Amino acid sequence: MVKLTDAVAKIAVTAWVGGLWAVGYIAAPVLFARLVDKQLAGRLAGSMFAVIAWVGIVCGIYLLIYRLAEAGSAALKQAFFWATLLMVLMTLGTHFGIQPIMEGLKAQAMPKAVMQSVFSDRFARWHGISSIVYLIESLLGLVLIFKQSAK
Repeated sequence: MVKLTDAVAKIAVTAWVGGLWAVGYIAAPVLFARLVDKQLAGRLAGSMFAVIAWVGIVCGIYLLIYRLAEAGSAALKQAFFWATLLMVLMTLGTHFGIQPIMEGLKAQAMPKAVMQSVFSDRFARWHGISSIVYLIESLLGLVLIFKQSAK
């Protein structure tokens, strides 16, 4: 019989990793490809990234606690634990570090779009860093998928 905590852990991995991939590699690109107003596309994508960041924070913390409760100190020797911890740290860094910087640059650029302002180079740099972190986090999600059953 499947324990509730095991089932919740599987749901957490699915929601977090699936959400990362769906938002970052399907929804956001479609918004920018289909919407003429790129500022609107950016605001909508930013809202989705904020939601999936909170999903990641909640799921990641649950998965860390779950793994420690299930495996004890042996969890510290597992790829799943370290991938989860890295993903949570990346999510926190992006959501509370990089995103506020990017929002600040957008606010300073007003009434112009940030990419039509003097802040475009800085915004592009931070966006690039954010994209690289997101890609690494998305790839670490594969570790969660393949290692979730190992205890």
